[in-house]
Amino acid sequence: MNFMFPLMAVLIWSVNAIVSKVSAGAIDPAAISFYRWLLALLTLTPFVLPAVWRNRQQIGRVWWKPLILGLLGMVLYQSLAYYAAHSVTALFMGILNALIPLLTVLISLVVLRLAPTLGIVIGSLMSFCGLVWLVSQGNPQQLLSQGMGKGELMMFAASTSYALYGVLTKRWAIPLPNWQSLYVQIVFGVLLLLPNFLLAQDVSLNAHNIPLVLFAGIPASIIAPFLWIQGVMRMGANTATIFMNLAPIFTAIIAVLFLHETLYSYHFIGGGIIPAGVFLAQRLRTPLRLKKRPKKRQDRQHKLQFHLKPGLRAIYFPHPACATTYRRAGLLS
Repeated sequence: MNFMFPLMAVLIWSVNAIVSKVSAGAIDPAAISFYRWLLALLTLTPFVLPAVWRNRQQIGRVWWKPLILGLLGMVLYQSLAYYAAHSVTALFMGILNALIPLLTVLISLVVLRLAPTLGIVIGSLMSFCGLVWLVSQGNPQQLLSQGMGKGELMMFAASTSYALYGVLTKRWAIPLPNWQSLYVQIVFGVLLLLPNFLLAQDVSLNAHNIPLVLFAGIPASIIAPFLWIQGVMRMGANTATIFMNLAPIFTAIIAVLFLHETLYSYHFIGGGIIPAGVFLAQRLRTPLRLKKRPKKRQDRQHKLQFHLKPGLRAIYFPHPACATTYRRAGLLS
């Protein structure tokens, strides 16, 4: 039953994509972004703050790392997704989120200096083709003439931000337990979200948007990460990550049933190719090695400097050991 941990986490995150879409007409993006992480912060404080306070000196030495992680994971990723929800469907958001594992691998090639594999190359090309087909709604020529929309660019930037968040989390390996590290990141995230929240025109809460904030703040921000961490601990990161490929399927089913969004052929084609490319990049680990051109064999000669006897010219030896023979013959002094 260990598979239930990552499966339930992915299901909660898929529902959160629907919540993000519904929130577009119920609450300002700056408001839900701030309220969400403020609620998560208040919920975790009684359980985590005492341990964080004991480790305050250690946190003070690496404070800038949680700050950057909070900016990427809590501010940019979530805020861009809420703003993108005003112009893209929940189906599109779910499919773009499926790109995060592949973007993580591509960024790791640069940041972590991982060796490229055949699966990464083929999977990247497949996912790129699926993304083009999805964004262009099955007409790539239209994408070339009109380009990507504002919402599509925001969602792609959000996925890239979260992928970089995952890579830097592994790269830095902050010397804190998972919950303490997450708590400090949330603190910085709330502080960074505060200015945009104060500038928003309407941040009021009502009966329509409070349930959205509650779901985003507790199940999506606390329960899902807990389930995911448990799944990684029990099954390993490589196995647990495979379940992320189910996110587009869950999101599509929920969007069709509850938001009455329509599935088109380009959803099936693009939404099928993208996770297939991600899966291939994760599982096909054949090293990508370029064949080296064989070097031409060159006969190297060594010119040795000796005191030659009168009447002899400079001698070139194919190997330094040959000089011994000449020396024994009395030709070299």
